[in-house]
Amino acid sequence: MKALVSVMVGAALLFSASAFAAGEEDLAKAKGCMTCHKVDAKLIGPAYKEVAAKYAGQKDAVAHLADKVIKGGSGVWGAVPMTPHPQLSADDAKKLVAWILTLK
Repeated sequence: MKALVSVMVGAALLFSASAFAAGEEDLAKAKGCMTCHKVDAKLIGPAYKEVAAKYAGQKDAVAHLADKVIKGGSGVWGAVPMTPHPQLSADDAKKLVAWILTLK
């Protein structure tokens, strides 16, 4: 019985994590992020997995990167600047960044 409960709980957690990732990736597509970024390969901007690796373990990464998404920035990943996205809400920017930082 315990094994069955463990399997069911594990499946529920896996499904909810997958739903989170799918929802955030859909948000990234809807907001145009995937025009310049890919999950696992450099496009115009860095791959999201590179961003996740660079900021891994930094406790202020979500707030810092969400601010950069909204205001734009330059010099961190080369000569091409990050275009500002002032139309993006702070909540959506934080959701997107939190998702990006989970990628490995």
